[in-house]
Amino acid sequence: MAAKPRFRKDTADTPTPTPASASDETHPVDQTLPPFKMFTSGLQHVAAMYAGVVAPPMIVGPAVGLNARDTAFLMGASLFTAGIATLLQTIGFWKIGARLPFVNGVSFAGVTPMVAIGRERGAEGISVIFGAIIVASVLGFVLTPYFSKLVRFFPPVVTGTVITLIGVSLLPVAFNWSQGGNATADDYGSMKNIGMAGLTLLIVLVLRKVLRGFLQQIAILLGLVVGTLVAIPLNMTDFGAIKDAGLVGFPTPFHFGAPQFEIAAIISMCIVMLVCMTESTADMLALGKIVDRPADERVIEGGLRADTLGSAISPFFNGFMCSAFAQNIGLVAMTKVRSRFVVAAGGAILILLGLCPVLASVIALVPLPVLGGAGIVLFGSVAASGIQTLATAALEKGENALIVAAAVGIGLIPIAAPQFYHAFPSDLLVVLDSGISTGCVVAIVLNLAFNHWGGKGTSEPAGRSTETEAGRTPATVAPH
Repeated sequence: MAAKPRFRKDTADTPTPTPASASDETHPVDQTLPPFKMFTSGLQHVAAMYAGVVAPPMIVGPAVGLNARDTAFLMGASLFTAGIATLLQTIGFWKIGARLPFVNGVSFAGVTPMVAIGRERGAEGISVIFGAIIVASVLGFVLTPYFSKLVRFFPPVVTGTVITLIGVSLLPVAFNWSQGGNATADDYGSMKNIGMAGLTLLIVLVLRKVLRGFLQQIAILLGLVVGTLVAIPLNMTDFGAIKDAGLVGFPTPFHFGAPQFEIAAIISMCIVMLVCMTESTADMLALGKIVDRPADERVIEGGLRADTLGSAISPFFNGFMCSAFAQNIGLVAMTKVRSRFVVAAGGAILILLGLCPVLASVIALVPLPVLGGAGIVLFGSVAASGIQTLATAALEKGENALIVAAAVGIGLIPIAAPQFYHAFPSDLLVVLDSGISTGCVVAIVLNLAFNHWGGKGTSEPAGRSTETEAGRTPATVAPH
């Protein structure tokens, strides 16, 4: 008997029809789009994550004493390595890659430790950072088969909480962009910046309402284009980057010298790697629900292998540790374009941008307030997906509501009170400053305490969710 397709064809959210040659049995994740739609949809993913990729090297470069030219080189290298990591994740090979529409890029979790490493070691800091990333990534790759087994500890009450925290944790990023992105600038938080963000948000909402078909799916990209065009006469765009950018620029391997290996730096980046693996696991569970292909242990293992392998390769081309970009999950949720090949096209565009600085500078023309307005919708969509997952977690039973309340409350501490842990050791801040990681740990521990330990058993979905944990979502749960 032929296997039944694992997706619902009666949903109104079915993505753009695939070519006639595509089999009805093909899951939307594995379907391809016509070339033009593939390119524009992939470009939309790049536009949504571009600022997040170049921000860490913009912070780390000056902190370790690099000049503007070398910092720009780091930014191009980060785009290039993000493209490689994204292709490993979406296309994959052997047992590497989640094969989901998953965008990978430079992780923000490593910024603070990398700055600390660089400042302590002067000009050699960047080489020490790269050496620590390589070792931490190789160790992470070895641990992946064991770490992926943690999926059994992610029933709906946990996954819903974590997905909600992912969205809520990203919203301050959109708010910061909406104000201008640079808190030291004179116009930070000005009415012009916030007004532009609000206008972009309105444009995106209107386009989503009035457009149909493929144009509706790329409403975010169109909103960014329109917002940027409006910003030009208001002097909110900087064309200087285009004038100074070269046509071709390959990230020469070990441009800053051979990597150096120091135990303290390695330990610090190993902690960051564990945080990235935890967040990537949560992101894969979130994306799996959104695209109606639940992330089981095998998928998570492949995804973590892609994360760690991409991170191990990255320093060879002067890039940093890579992990999943949660903001792009919101884009998938909003557009309903679930094809992993669309994101693979985005990965190819990232590689091209890394090799052609002038093209990268064109993407950089999008003012941060414009990106912030679109980001409110993108990141809010992730939180909405988490709330939808929590709706299946039977919060009226047992202590599930208490689990969610405690996990969300603790997970919001770094957002609501950024200085809350200021007196704690800096090594602990790598974990504590990530609301996603702390909320995830709290949710897992409380779920075990209330629903498993002590012989209590469970009659709520955390018990039934063993089906979900193995990657078999109940058929009654509709795709997001």
